[in-house]
Amino acid sequence: MRDFLPADIRKRNYVIGIIKEVYESYGFEPLETPAVENLETLMGKYGDEGNQLVFKILKRGEKLDLENATNESDLSDLALRYDLTVPLARVVANKKNELPKFFKRYQIQPVWRADRPAKGRFREFYQCDVDIIGSESMVVEAELCSAFAEVLKRLGFNRFSILLNHRELLFGALEVCGIPSDLHTTVLVSIDKQDKIGRNGVLDELREKGNISDESIQKVGTFLDAMYPISDVYSESVDATENEFNRRSSMNQALLRNLRTFLGDNPSGTIGLGALETILRLTENTPAREKMTVFPNLARGLSYYTGAILEIGLDAKDFTLSLGGGGRYDGLIGMFGKEQIPACGFSLGLERIIVVMDERGMFPPEIAESVPADVMVTIWSEETVGESLKLAAELRKGGLRVTVYPEADKLGKQIKYADSIRVPYVCVLGESELAEKKVTLKNMKTGEQETCARTAVADRIRTP
Repeated sequence: MRDFLPADIRKRNYVIGIIKEVYESYGFEPLETPAVENLETLMGKYGDEGNQLVFKILKRGEKLDLENATNESDLSDLALRYDLTVPLARVVANKKNELPKFFKRYQIQPVWRADRPAKGRFREFYQCDVDIIGSESMVVEAELCSAFAEVLKRLGFNRFSILLNHRELLFGALEVCGIPSDLHTTVLVSIDKQDKIGRNGVLDELREKGNISDESIQKVGTFLDAMYPISDVYSESVDATENEFNRRSSMNQALLRNLRTFLGDNPSGTIGLGALETILRLTENTPAREKMTVFPNLARGLSYYTGAILEIGLDAKDFTLSLGGGGRYDGLIGMFGKEQIPACGFSLGLERIIVVMDERGMFPPEIAESVPADVMVTIWSEETVGESLKLAAELRKGGLRVTVYPEADKLGKQIKYADSIRVPYVCVLGESELAEKKVTLKNMKTGEQETCARTAVADRIRTP
């Protein structure tokens, strides 16, 4: 959990501003939920690993009885939200009659996880969620892919992949491999690590578990062999969008053929493959068209996903750093109400985006080098304070950001302070300037200064 200085906040506001602008251009509406949820609302939605990362809140006052507590539920009843999706599901279930048939919402708020901090990974961080509630159509997945592809392009990211998989395909593959259903989640967690530990690392991890047959592990290896290695996604530099689309399309089709051969007539696998083909076709006319990449070992840890699963990965150098992820979760809202409502969503990780943009120098100069004000007004003496404040008000009416040196001091100290905060102009309002109804304007970059009428100062600063 971190403090954010002014320069950090300006960068965050810049990124959030673009995300909001794009989300709203797709018809998404804002939503906010409380930082605190009932513990029972969160638990059981994220899998065993996720449950362990929930920040639980100790009971308060008379409710907290340490002496007679016999289990964890006696100590804690609330928790900080782990993500924004489960709170959304609660809202939709509780306020369904107040929402439109197809509810398109975006939400940009902090979440908390008791995780081990790492590069781009923090215990308090912002998620930038976008979700569509109420439709089973895969137009939803296509619209979401289009939206976050447009966000990343607007931010200056050119080389990234939208990784695409489907839970039914994964379940079908595990059935073909002979993996018992009660071990599906365990095996998927290992498969999801292939980009980090490699094919043999996955198989070794499965052997270490001791409850999976050698035959099944060999079949898992065959399934992994049907995939392209991650490095093939960026095997060459492709600048032209159409060339990149053609290359990825060819790779996706070859991969789907391999998977179809492996899965045979398995019902779950057939459903998953059909969904992937549909999403690829629907995104061909969107900003995501040249970024779609079938990625069969993508599993994602959250247990509430039921259909398509998505993740954004950077180029080969940083591929293990995900900028966001999501998928379809048609069964989650039904946990909070009587009706099952289809839903699909995606979350961009604000912190990770900012880390990469900082490292790569991707922020525009006006953001990276931004200053707190366009001009600083000096105070000559205690008697002239009112005139300095009056000048500041006039300049603000002229559309400028103005800071006032807060006390009468030597002019040299005031100029030195203005230089320390990198303000580009300083207005000096001394006795002679007041007598002549003029202002001395100092350009802090060039050191030049000129005297001009008070009514002309704002225009002079705007058009030097």
